[in-house]
Amino acid sequence: MAGAIVAQCAPAQAESVVKLPAALVDPAVNAKRATAVLAGGCFWGVEGVFSNVKGVISVESGYHGGSAATAKYELTHDGTSGHAEAVRIVYDPSQVSYGTLLRILFSVVADPTLKNRQGPDTGPQYRAAIVPLDASQRQVATAYLAQIGGGKYFAKPIVVPVEAYKRFYPAEANHQDFLRRNPKNGYILRWDAPKLAALKRLYPDMVRAKSAP
Repeated sequence: MAGAIVAQCAPAQAESVVKLPAALVDPAVNAKRATAVLAGGCFWGVEGVFSNVKGVISVESGYHGGSAATAKYELTHDGTSGHAEAVRIVYDPSQVSYGTLLRILFSVVADPTLKNRQGPDTGPQYRAAIVPLDASQRQVATAYLAQIGGGKYFAKPIVVPVEAYKRFYPAEANHQDFLRRNPKNGYILRWDAPKLAALKRLYPDMVRAKSAP
């Protein structure tokens, strides 16, 4: 992502934007806080979108799927580390559900029909993935993938994996809150700002009151 040359990014590579339905399987969680780990390509945009969702308390960019030794930005880019660029979301289940987070992920953040790539970024480190942290999240994830896959919202089959949780490793400080801190970055303008704009357009009721510009 950081090494992507914006001028070479064809518009046809942009992720699809689809207004998806609410999850049919989405049980209530009786807790003040819950955590989700999701991957959807470059973590700058994933974090930037979810940071603006009502009910989200915090979002942290990081790596999931590999070892501690390779959980570094410069070591994930050959695609052999096992890591996906991912985010860890802490949210208030009384305001936003796990199913709603998945709905937003596949509506405006990541194209669930792409394997090991999103937008201009290619390789397994940019895969979209759902990483359930308990049996309930796994149930919601499996059901929602089947729901949107059977609803003909996408022209191609859904290929997003539901991965077993290993360990989430926070990314380096310069990658945290990247979209908000670098709104004029070329990559952000071309690939990530449109995702945030799509969130506001498709799901205005899901956007927190003080949203990033």
